[in-house]
Amino acid sequence: MADTTKIEDKQERKKVKRAARKKAAPKAKRTTPRGAAKKKVKKLVRGQSKR
Repeated sequence: MADTTKIEDKQERKKVKRAARKKAAPKAKRTTPRGAAKKKVKKLVRGQSKR
């Protein structure tokens, strides 16, 4: 993405960011499902907190 830290004007900054987003190559589709890297929590006995 374009570096917009130097631009003070909010509207102008937004325009530059939007233009950079349009120019950028589209992201590839996910190969693994979302949240696959999350720690899995085993089911515990009723009444105990899980985390």
